[in-house]
Amino acid sequence: MNVDLDAVLAAFTAMQKWEIIAVMLGILYIILAAKESAWCWVSGFFSTLIYTILFWEGQLLSSALLNFYYMGMSIYGFILWKHGKGREEKHLTVTSWPVSIHLFTIVAGVLFSLFAGYLLTAYTPARLPYLDATVMVFSILATWMLAQKILQNWLYWVFIDMAAITLYWSAGYYVTIILFTIYVILSLYGYFSWRKSREGI
Repeated sequence: MNVDLDAVLAAFTAMQKWEIIAVMLGILYIILAAKESAWCWVSGFFSTLIYTILFWEGQLLSSALLNFYYMGMSIYGFILWKHGKGREEKHLTVTSWPVSIHLFTIVAGVLFSLFAGYLLTAYTPARLPYLDATVMVFSILATWMLAQKILQNWLYWVFIDMAAITLYWSAGYYVTIILFTIYVILSLYGYFSWRKSREGI
């Protein structure tokens, strides 16, 4: 990955105010999620609303659709974290999946990513279609896991965010790269925070 410092500086100079707002809301979303605050979903909703528009205009089609999905999951997650899964479980607690479920999830995710990448290659002008599709598919899975408070969602996000950094670098979203670098760090923080919560430390 070649670093074009002039391009980076130009991006910071000319960056859109909406991208800055989306970045700040995105950071707030992760911090609140790590603290198990339902208000993270409100911050996430507005951050992804902005990104849906930005990515659609930048022809990152999978990323645009992914952020549209995030908007719906923000509503679902807020309701779930506020009211639980019903009368028997009014407060959603952190749980963990066995290795077998993770293996199935990863294999299924890879197969869907290959299929989605093929469709993007064949029918759209999307950039880096297979990487774009992989980020999309696994982000869908990890967001659902986050809403369900599955502990390992944070580990999925570490790898997803690193892949997204490569994707957004190629598209010139340099400010967003900073957000996703922070996401990697905060995902590790979220994992250890939730693990402590689950173990009652």
